[in-house]
Amino acid sequence: MTDVLQSIRNTAKRMNEPLDESVFPERLSVEAGAIAQVAPYLRDRGDERISIVCDLTTFEAAGARLLGDAKAAGLAAEVTIVNPNAQGDVVADEASIMQVILDIQRTKADIAVAAGSGTIHDIVRFAAYTTGIPFVSVPTAPSVDGFTSKGAPILVRGEKITLPAIGPVALFADISILRAAPAPLIAAGFGDMLGKYTSLFDWTFGHLAGGEPYSPLAAELTQQALTACVENADAIGGSTEEGVTILIDALIQSGIAMLLFGQSHPASGAEHHLSHYWEMAFVREGRRQLLHGAKVGVACTLIAALYHRIGTGGLPAAVGAAERRHAIESHWNEIQAAISRIPGESRLRELIRTAGGPSTLEELGVERELADRSLQEAHRVRLNRFTLLRVINEG
Repeated sequence: MTDVLQSIRNTAKRMNEPLDESVFPERLSVEAGAIAQVAPYLRDRGDERISIVCDLTTFEAAGARLLGDAKAAGLAAEVTIVNPNAQGDVVADEASIMQVILDIQRTKADIAVAAGSGTIHDIVRFAAYTTGIPFVSVPTAPSVDGFTSKGAPILVRGEKITLPAIGPVALFADISILRAAPAPLIAAGFGDMLGKYTSLFDWTFGHLAGGEPYSPLAAELTQQALTACVENADAIGGSTEEGVTILIDALIQSGIAMLLFGQSHPASGAEHHLSHYWEMAFVREGRRQLLHGAKVGVACTLIAALYHRIGTGGLPAAVGAAERRHAIESHWNEIQAAISRIPGESRLRELIRTAGGPSTLEELGVERELADRSLQEAHRVRLNRFTLLRVINEG
């Protein structure tokens, strides 16, 4: 059994940084067989009516076991299987959220259990927040770092927006279930972590040149999680017990780093803006969705290539109003040093291939025209972020 929370405590102590443990889940279990702990935990909490939310695939992976265990423990449990959209995808949109909210209200559930990966969690965290009940996280794939998030990225009329929600009161990550997840989902989790190279840079850039707030502790925790994944890319790609444990630990630690900072800056920069831009384009065109982490991994390679060109050649002469350009130039040596810590495009692609994910636009299924357009427009997805991509495009 791993102890992510103790590792975070140790890092905060070593850095002599204050640590707000109120953001931690009250229970965190990462081990083989963790799913067996869910029903006893719910019973001990005094929850009697349980809403288990999953999709058809994750019902087989975990939902059926959760339902059986809950009933065996004397709890009144019902399952909501979220319906796919017209393209066959389960998405976090108005229809999915309303389906879950209505079932929670109908059953008068005391607590919800999210059995799935990122999309199911986004649906449940917002539905639980809206209905005023807590939720428990049971990941079925180590595919994203948002399991502990308090924000829900939701598609509203085809536009991706992040809405306030709640984090889980407990998280049970069963390594046996996670290892059995499809290989592309495990590779997607690695891709989501690899994107921290450019998100950490953008956060540093925004702090130096744009005056954005910064947390050395959140940055260090995110860097630690990223480094652990990169150093164990082979094991992660092979879905070994050690590799999958390292990956889910890293994803959880990255999520808690965001909670400690209070925003997603440590883990989401221009690479995520490209991913969201592509997602919205696919929705508008009625196309099947791509895995979030797979998009982030490929987007990271594009952003890394762009930022290295800027680091070598400098900002174009036309970029930046006088005051903004002065702020950038006064920190240029630090900015260049931060860019140099981002691996090159070819190295990033090699790491993605090692983990088993798509490493190019062609392999991912995103057209070059869409990618080029996103490099010019995706910064508008989060206009409250001072990324280098935004400066390049808006000055």
